[in-house]
Amino acid sequence: MNFFRQTFESLRFAWQALRSNILRTTLSLLGVTVGIFAIIGVFTIVDSLEKNIRQSLDSIGTDVVYVQKWPWVFGGDFQWWKYFQWPETSYSDYKFLAERMEGAEAVVAQGFKGGLTAKNGNNSMDALVQGITYDYNKVSDIEIEKGRYFMPQEIDAGRSVAIVGADIAETLFPTDQDPIGKTFKVKGLNYTIVGIQKKKGKGLFDIAGNPDTKVIMPFLTFAKSFQNRYGSSVTIVAKGQPEDAGLVELEAEITGLLRTKRGLKPTQDTNFSINRPEAATKAISGLFGIITLAGWVIGSFSILVGGFGIANIMFVSVKERTNLIGIQKSLGAKNYFILFQFLFEAIFLSLIGGLVGIGLVYLLSFIQLGSLDIVLSTKNILLGLSVSSIIGVVAGIIPAFGASRLDPVEAIRSK
Repeated sequence: MNFFRQTFESLRFAWQALRSNILRTTLSLLGVTVGIFAIIGVFTIVDSLEKNIRQSLDSIGTDVVYVQKWPWVFGGDFQWWKYFQWPETSYSDYKFLAERMEGAEAVVAQGFKGGLTAKNGNNSMDALVQGITYDYNKVSDIEIEKGRYFMPQEIDAGRSVAIVGADIAETLFPTDQDPIGKTFKVKGLNYTIVGIQKKKGKGLFDIAGNPDTKVIMPFLTFAKSFQNRYGSSVTIVAKGQPEDAGLVELEAEITGLLRTKRGLKPTQDTNFSINRPEAATKAISGLFGIITLAGWVIGSFSILVGGFGIANIMFVSVKERTNLIGIQKSLGAKNYFILFQFLFEAIFLSLIGGLVGIGLVYLLSFIQLGSLDIVLSTKNILLGLSVSSIIGVVAGIIPAFGASRLDPVEAIRSK
């Protein structure tokens, strides 16, 4: 009980010492404030960016692979001359895989065409047109707010129907008009709206396009209207079974079937690419790892300077209060009581600096950076407080230990 009481007294003495020297306290914690702000600020922005990108990657499907002519290459040597000679993936490739694959939950063909304008009378809006086959909603979520998804016969017959984004519906059919069942034009061709997607809002990285400004239609309709011999490439998307860990079986089955269709001999190289969204995730994580390391390095210099500043102030405090230490020890104060006074003072200094730095990061989260939503996480708050505490202990332990070992008689005479 006496130990806890004296520990509490040490806390009180430390706090009073800080309050009695406000200007010195403020100046000594600035280094820690800048360091924690740099580290936690970088971590918070990186976490927010990574979350935004991962959400965008989720929009192109989970547990899926993309069969395409060109590989997704992130760094390294890109042998474009090799891939240039490969044939484009085609609709017949999709049909071949869709009819024969047993290890896929869904196989889908899709295509994109940008730079088009959707019109209804005098109202118009730039749109990204996407053609899909029926099982697309198994690969990627299409959140329908009004209307419905495509029916199989609409997909198979290539009918002129479309699911549009919320912004397109609002722009082409303003006021209180219900767009469902209404027609609009793209490149002079009429399409009937059967569904409207739920409004998402603009993201920082809309990898598959912003759903709010998309026109989705049956793939055969899309191919007939917007593809030609220069743009007839088809992206094939296959979703694996839940029990296929790592999609190893799915990839092997696609490789075997498509090599057979293309008549490749065992000695010949595969002439198509199987791309995975995880590859992009890993590349992004590696990039953010470098940025995070840079944040640690930059912040560490500031924290190091702040730590030296706190240590210097603590040595000054010990010098100023040597006589008081001697009096306290002559009255029976234990060594740990003296040690805790100065150690707690150093920790308080560092923690206050850390809290101010975290507070600055929190204020940063209110700044609008386009569509990037900056969120200060609990993990980063705890990290900032932990680093501050460690710096306080490291900076204060030597001065505090020196104070606790002073001879009471010599300390009293120092006055």
